[in-house]
Amino acid sequence: MLMTSEEAFAHVRPHLSPARYTHTLGVHEVSITLAKRYGADVQKCELAAILHDICKEHDVRDMRQTVTEVLKEPHWAQYGDELLHAPCGAHYVQHHLGICDNDILAAIKSHTTGRAHMSIVEKVVFVADYIEPNRAFPGVEKARLLAEESLDSACLYALQQTMTFLLQKEVPIHPETVCAYHAFLKRKGRSTIE
Repeated sequence: MLMTSEEAFAHVRPHLSPARYTHTLGVHEVSITLAKRYGADVQKCELAAILHDICKEHDVRDMRQTVTEVLKEPHWAQYGDELLHAPCGAHYVQHHLGICDNDILAAIKSHTTGRAHMSIVEKVVFVADYIEPNRAFPGVEKARLLAEESLDSACLYALQQTMTFLLQKEVPIHPETVCAYHAFLKRKGRSTIE
């Protein structure tokens, strides 16, 4: 049996600053709305949303060590420290909180990068993290409107915007993000250059 949302909030609260906790509340709220709209498992979406940033403010050196030595996925450290909390969070939730549900773990791990063939729970959390009410950046309103019409369209837009932002900063883009972008383009029927 999965933990309740109250139990998850109790676990996550000590790990987060007030601002990060407010963000988490927003992701939680939007995840419930999207899960209901698109027929996803509400409890799984809730738990993944609550726990998605549990390691966000952990020590970067510790997270680098975790992805390299424990997870044996050193490539995460090559694409910016901002991504490390996702695989570390999934690991933490599994090994410290005993959550072994693959949908929840995958949603936590992929919420920063996306990935090809995302489950509906992953899509819900990915989009909710992007559009939660406290987010204010160019394009977020369009993303919110797209999320009301199509979860896949919202994912594709978020991936496009993220990649554009990273390209403008001239920083590496995680391969999972590129693969996710291609997968959503293919679903949309635009897999070739015309």
